[in-house]
Amino acid sequence: MLGIALYGIGLGVVSSSPLFETPFRIRAGEEFINVDAYHAAPCYEDIDGDGLKELLVGQYLEGKIRVYRNHGTNSAPEFRDFSWLEAGGQVVAVGGT
Repeated sequence: MLGIALYGIGLGVVSSSPLFETPFRIRAGEEFINVDAYHAAPCYEDIDGDGLKELLVGQYLEGKIRVYRNHGTNSAPEFRDFSWLEAGGQVVAVGGT
């Protein structure tokens, strides 16, 4: 019964265009970005107020967030090495092990 209800709900949202763009890998310098822990949670936002969006990648295992600064533009971002998100001079960590 539940499967039928969910299928019926899905019929109302069918679209000829995809909801998301085709996934692609992002580089930091010459290397592809590869997070050490599983369950990465990426976000693209200007966190330092310079008008350029940074790539933030949250990590489940340690509860830390990698910050890849944007050295390009918002339409053609360029990322290099990452730093950990800090607050008050300390690396931020939420939950994790």
